Amino acid sequence: MILINGKNCTELSVSDRGFQYGDGLFETIEVLNTYPILIDSHLTRLASGCKKIGIPAPDKQLLLHEAATLSQNISHGVLKIIITRGSGGRGYKPPDVIEPTRILSRHPFPDYSPSFRQHGITARFCQHRLGLNPALAGLKTLNRLEQVLARAEWNSPEIQEGIMLDLNGYVIEGTISNVFFVKNDILYTPLLTQTGIAGIMRDFAMQTATANGVKVEQGLFTAEQLLAADEVFVTNSIIGIWPVKQLESQFFPVGKVTHSLQTSLAQFKQQVIST
Repeated sequence: MILINGKNCTELSVSDRGFQYGDGLFETIEVLNTYPILIDSHLTRLASGCKKIGIPAPDKQLLLHEAATLSQNISHGVLKIIITRGSGGRGYKPPDVIEPTRILSRHPFPDYSPSFRQHGITARFCQHRLGLNPALAGLKTLNRLEQVLARAEWNSPEIQEGIMLDLNGYVIEGTISNVFFVKNDILYTPLLTQTGIAGIMRDFAMQTATANGVKVEQGLFTAEQLLAADEVFVTNSIIGIWPVKQLESQFFPVGKVTHSLQTSLAQFKQQVIST
């Protein structure tokens, strides 16, 4: 089921700037027992992103209502929200009067192996580098061509994720995830002021770790620092928290920080669906 501006339909104008230029934002939300997990955080980020790129943000209560409508009868699935600048004719100049397009759709939950969460995944470094753009850094914009090119680098089902560096050689994120590593009981994650997406699960992991007494630091880290970690994991709103058991030829255990955060996330979800 797809709602476009509140109507159940599947047709979108080819003049929509989301299609023409990637002029918009999106959120991808796990739905568990009809509850969109962390939806308030997703809608807050969406509104903030709309403000930064000059798109009038949809009413939060309207989005909550439509999200609830699409989440009905879903035991486990995915809710996607897309906001574009709407149609505006040919050319980059935004229209004087912006009428945003609002698209909500629901999808089956990906058929991920439970072993990815329990025992970890295998990852590689990508050759494609992320460009630097402080104005868009952190935002979940529609144009994800860099991630598409990076993900096209491998076909092996034995590899579940690719780790991307920026043009300066610093670790930024995975193709679909944010990256964390632990060294000497300190949790580290890349600083996303120049590029990358600031994920909702990234925020959850940092806030939860801090609440549990784990020191968290954001910074600029090289591939060599990541490979020298005691434990590594990746996050996003759909996969949750996946340990990395192997990166290139380096192996990692599922460490205590990773396991603790996974437990906290599971407890949080259980609390949400029980209320």
